[in-house]
Amino acid sequence: MVQIPNPPAPAPPAPTGSVPTSADVARLAGVSRATVSYVLNNARAVRISEPTRRRVREAARELGYVPHAAARSLRAGHSRMVLMPAPAFPVGPLYSRFINELQAALSLLDYTVVQHGTVGVHDDEAARAWAELRPVAVLVPGAGLGPRGVEVLKRSGARAVVTLGPETVEGAHALLMDHDVVGYSAGAHLFDRGRRRIGVVVPGEPGLDTFSAPRLAGVRAAVRGTDATVTELPLAHDEEAAARLAARWRDLGLDAVFTYNDEYAMLLMRALQDEGVRIPEETAVVGADDLMLGRLLRPRLSTVHLELPSGQELADLVDRAVRDPSAAPEAHKVLGARVIRRDST
Repeated sequence: MVQIPNPPAPAPPAPTGSVPTSADVARLAGVSRATVSYVLNNARAVRISEPTRRRVREAARELGYVPHAAARSLRAGHSRMVLMPAPAFPVGPLYSRFINELQAALSLLDYTVVQHGTVGVHDDEAARAWAELRPVAVLVPGAGLGPRGVEVLKRSGARAVVTLGPETVEGAHALLMDHDVVGYSAGAHLFDRGRRRIGVVVPGEPGLDTFSAPRLAGVRAAVRGTDATVTELPLAHDEEAAARLAARWRDLGLDAVFTYNDEYAMLLMRALQDEGVRIPEETAVVGADDLMLGRLLRPRLSTVHLELPSGQELADLVDRAVRDPSAAPEAHKVLGARVIRRDST
């Protein structure tokens, strides 16, 4: 029997040189290792001239040196990671812009924002998964986290837990975003325009009930005690569902609709126009979020402009909480709303 020899094992890759260290950066920049550490870790307590800072950064770039996050965490006693669990609901351009601003502001404060997807776990169980990463702070969008989850995160080393939702959670800082003000603004505007039979779109997408329920309640509150009626309109975000709703629109007898947001407004307006429903003569339409695309529609879309906190404001709150973890939790109402009237109402 002829035996086929095994092919020779591939040669190991050639070494590409030693990993640069802070001592290498210090030698190249002509400074001490302590100065390198102060500059690259953005230490604020030590005064270092701008030319020296530039020299250290240029030396680090030339050598390809990157500070070791784990070692830095050991020295500081905590990480610089700010964990933001991925929301369990579809996000739009407004939310994405807010997150981008937040990441930029935290980066200037020497934090790193990590978005974390937790599939199949929820609420306090999810908090245990987040705690495994040992973040210095956790920003939790939406509802679900409870006091027990906050305690788990703090015991794992999180110095700050901040919720972005409709109510406070014991032990956590809170940015209160109660979306009833959005629906109230839309309902009051439609009532002031003389509309009395108001429909409110309720999205069928999972997770959006956190926002759609208070917006619906806000519309109802705006017309409570008047002769106006409010009709709930469940709607999936697809053309077929919008066409089915538009086909029975005149049977519903509605003269106005708040569409939850601008994206649903565009979807429903197109379907209504295909059915020959005149906007705003037969039906007034108002959305929310004030997206650019709404201004390009014909008729141009009236909308509720949301006034969110800046990313810098939230970054400052996180930084304060990290620096003083024993401080009492702060709570701030941060969601404002105002109607921008255009041609659709």
